[in-house]
Order: sequence, then structure tokens, then C-alpha cells
Amino acid sequence: MPKLTKRLVDNLSPDANRDYIEWDSELPEFGLRVWPSGRKAYFVRYRTKQRVKRYKTIGIHGKITTEQARTKAIQYFGRIYAGEDPVAEDIAMRQAPTIRNLTERYLQEHSEVKKKPSSVRFDRFKIHLHILPALGAKPVAAITRADVTRLHYTMRSIPKTANDTLAVLSKMFNLAEQWGWRPDGSNPVRHIDRYRIASRERFLSLQEFARLGNVLVEEERMQGVFPSIINAIRLLIVTGARLSEILELRWDAIDFERSCIRLQESKTGAKTIFLSAAALELIRSIERLPDNPYVIVGHKPGTHLVHIHHQWYRIRAKAGLDDVRLHDLRHSYASVGATLGMSLPIIGKLLGHTQSTEFSILSTRLEMTRDSG
Repeated sequence: MPKLTKRLVDNLSPDANRDYIEWDSELPEFGLRVWPSGRKAYFVRYRTKQRVKRYKTIGIHGKITTEQARTKAIQYFGRIYAGEDPVAEDIAMRQAPTIRNLTERYLQEHSEVKKKPSSVRFDRFKIHLHILPALGAKPVAAITRADVTRLHYTMRSIPKTANDTLAVLSKMFNLAEQWGWRPDGSNPVRHIDRYRIASRERFLSLQEFARLGNVLVEEERMQGVFPSIINAIRLLIVTGARLSEILELRWDAIDFERSCIRLQESKTGAKTIFLSAAALELIRSIERLPDNPYVIVGHKPGTHLVHIHHQWYRIRAKAGLDDVRLHDLRHSYASVGATLGMSLPIIGKLLGHTQSTEFSILSTRLEMTRDSG
């Protein structure tokens, strides 16, 4: 019974009729199993306190070296002598709730119950696009700060989304502690520094608005974009409303007689959006479907439009506005109002700003824009 070395393991030939074990001469109960297929795996053999014989696989030869396997075997024996049972721990870990289980329960018992529909959509977006691909299969109890830090780092090119994803994860792990899925005080998001987000506001000039309008006319003529997307972008331009407010706008919320939209629920609660003559004309030009309560209809009957960003990226590039976000249309609406001499309180009312801090920041930026002009 020789010592297991790379040369020895490489030269071991499989038996076509059975698998066999080659034991190491220097480290008792450390061995290599060879299958008829030629697959070779390192393992350790031990007995539990109840004298149950266990085999713990260390790794596949080729993916792990002989010396790495030997080092890992010594570590396992140290744990076993301390009373641990690695195989039982593996079984418990496989049966433990995963991050996928946690996201499902988080959405069902927290997000969908306590958040607005738009916030739930953003939660789902972050979960399905970022959290599940990176962590979905891992047990909740096994997630470390290093795992979360690695995910945050991979999202460094989209720092705001990265920080928002951390916020969702932090809440999920707090709930995991409440549900007994992790020990108290073990939230792995703690002490991870968020990315610093530079304040950024992009205001479109009248010439840029004209370029964007021309592209929308061309897309409409060529039928290259779903009509609801064009209608949604135009409404963002002429109303200063938030994207969610436009996408979820219902016909019964529009008061044509008083030229306004009355929203029962928004980011800032119930609010009224006053409509210009251009906005009213645009809304009247949109076809009203008898079986759909929404102004900006979706692809499926009875639904509103959901996905718009992908087409927006194409449209803005065509207009030479690669750095313009949909949210910039909202504050650009306010900027044009300031340029035309509208008072800041009126602009704030049009945008639905109710929080003094938010309005103060916007007011300062608009004053700077007006002064620089």
C-alpha cells in the first residue's frame, strides 16, 4: 500500500468490471476510489460517535491535486476528532433553505404585502437579474460576507443598482434571522461599504427635445416600436410624471374637464398631475381599448406596458442622447418650465414633490440652470 502521489494516481488504470480503492500508506483512512469509467475521487473514511461508518468525498482528481486532497483530509480528521460529522452536516445543508427559498418567502410575506406594486417590481428585477444567478442555489445559512461583497463588486459598473441590491439582501437576511434560518446578528451585508453615487441631473435642451421628437415620429412612421412605448415616452415629456405613474395610468384617473390626472396612489401618496393642452391632446389621440383600463397598454390583453428601457436605449442612441435616462425627461420638463419663467412652486406641484428636502434640492439645481442660461 504505497503513498498516494500524483504520479501513482495518474498511472492507476480502471477495472472494467468494478470500482476499487487505493489507500494511502501515510495517512490512515485517506483513500482514492477508481471507477470503471476512469473517474477518480479522493475521500476519507471515519466512524461517528454512534459507530456509523461514513465516507466523505474530498474531490475529483484533476480538479484537485493529490496534495490538496491530503491537506483537506487532515482538516476533516481534525473536525472528526473534535466530534463533528461532515457527512451529516452536508445532508443538513442540502435540506436547508436556499437563497431561492428566501427570495420566494421575502416576496410573498414582505414585499408583496408591505410595498407598492412598483417597488415589488423593482425587488423582482433585482432578485431575478442579480441575486438568484449569483447566490440562488446556496443555503441561506452558508452565505458569508465574502459572497455578498463579491456580488456587489461584480455590479460596480451599475453602482446605484448594486447598492439597491444590497439593501434588498440586507432586509432578506434580517428576515432570515427572524424566521430562524440564520443565527441572530449574522447578517452578512453588515459593514459592506456602499458605492458613492455622484449627484447627477441631466436636463435636455429644447434642441434635444426636438431631436427626440423627430426620432419618435420616425419610429411611429416606420412601425419599428410598439406604439405604447412611443406614447409612454411622449407622456413622460409633456407631463413630468414618474415612469411608474405613466405605465400604470388608468383612463378613470384622467379628469378631462379639469385638465388633470388624479392618482390615488403614487410614490408620495395621492396626488394630482395638471395637464397642458399638449398633454391633453396627446392623451386624446391614444386609442382607448374597451377591454383594457390602462392608457399605456401592454402586449397581453387587459395589462399595462411593463418593459420600456431596452427600446428607450435604442431610441435615445438614435437621437444622440446616449447619456439621457428616462427619469431625466421628468426633470427636463421642470427645467423647460423654469426657462419659460414658470415659478418653482408651480413646477414642484406639477412634479408632485411633497418633501421639502427633495424640492429644495431640485429648486437649487433649477436656479443654477436658469442662472447659467
